[in-house]
Amino acid sequence: MIKVGSRLLIDENGVPSEERINELVNEIGLLRQAGKQVILVSSGSIASGMSILGMTQRPKHLPELQLCAAVGQSKLMSLYETACVERGFHCAQLLLMADDVRVRKRHLNLSNCLNTMLSHGILPVINENDSLSVEEIRFGENDELAALVAMMSRSDLTVLMTSVNGLHTLDENGKPDERISVVEAVDDEHLALAGGTDGNEMSTGGMHTKLNAASMVNKVGESLWIIDGTDFKELRKMARAEDIGTIFPGNEEKMRSAKRWLAFFSETEGTITVDQGAAKALCEQGTSLLPGGIKYISGEFEVGDIVNILNPEGNTIAKGMSNYNTDEINRISGRQSSEIDSILGGSANYNEVVHRDNLVIVKDGEKE
Repeated sequence: MIKVGSRLLIDENGVPSEERINELVNEIGLLRQAGKQVILVSSGSIASGMSILGMTQRPKHLPELQLCAAVGQSKLMSLYETACVERGFHCAQLLLMADDVRVRKRHLNLSNCLNTMLSHGILPVINENDSLSVEEIRFGENDELAALVAMMSRSDLTVLMTSVNGLHTLDENGKPDERISVVEAVDDEHLALAGGTDGNEMSTGGMHTKLNAASMVNKVGESLWIIDGTDFKELRKMARAEDIGTIFPGNEEKMRSAKRWLAFFSETEGTITVDQGAAKALCEQGTSLLPGGIKYISGEFEVGDIVNILNPEGNTIAKGMSNYNTDEINRISGRQSSEIDSILGGSANYNEVVHRDNLVIVKDGEKE
């Protein structure tokens, strides 16, 4: 997975540059020749539309941003397709909205579409559907979009190309100092080093969004690398594993696809709060959630809905698919599994409220 922002694709006039896109596609072509399957997340539609419409400043109102995206996307894809054809392959456009990854059926359709593109040697070029997205259904930033699609596609490596050469320590004046080569796990100290948007008209994100993306990708066991994208030939150094940028290495334990969907894509319909013993059993022993450990629930949900599971302090410790609805759980909470059938009048189908196969542990301390 390679993500590039608008700032890396435009010329001095703020117009998406044919030369820069050619340079990027050439480097992607070399990776493909080396046997790598590549997915590209590319910003640039709004910048392209701004240039076509004669705008010099990024619009602040949503309808104007949507207009720029709609006008600019076709021009941007024309540049990509021309560059790809010159190198013997084709690209395909995927414009996504948040529900395309959050709704289970659409999530699976998207995953199948991506796999088919890759199997046919097509370069997927993905962007958020800025023409239709509104605040309530946006991804937020293309860094997050890249991380989500990377997790969905099980990409071994996500590469975020930016205008700086990685994460840096700060000097006594708060200015970037030494580059950090490797970050084993993102923590509060790393987040404190990250700066936000620097005011460039074409930029909407900063290092914070990249660190959040790294944290997401690492949780499923895969790696993320932030590298300098001002020269796309840095991808060659990345392929040779040279010491450039900042890498966030994954591990050998890859999260299964079903649990990835539970952890990062599914929307929850309610919460189940458990006692300390149940919280420990879930987090440390990998058990299912039994009715005996449930203290109380909130929200209205049905069988098969996704719920957040909270510890006694009110922090989210897990997400899972409920085997029972709100009314049923209220009736069996605090009781033994052997009592479920008699309590529910012989309609019990499961001994567990949430089976461990349909449950994923999330970061402790995330306040619901």
